[in-house]
Amino acid sequence: MLSNHIAKIRKDKNITQKELATHIGIGRTALSRIENGVYYPSAETMRKISDYLNEPVGNIFFNPNVLLNKTK
Repeated sequence: MLSNHIAKIRKDKNITQKELATHIGIGRTALSRIENGVYYPSAETMRKISDYLNEPVGNIFFNPNVLLNKTK
């Protein structure tokens, strides 16, 4: 399971969904689906989001099971 903090970081930086989606080359609806965990982005899309938000990938995308020590 992959979760993310895209919406929080994006809002903290006053970036709209449309602005981020346009910059990384996907539709606003696709970004919304990623933010809501309905769709998991490719590694390339994750990198583009990370670059645009100027945040490490690990700060944006994470596996909550790791936080609960449920992974090896």
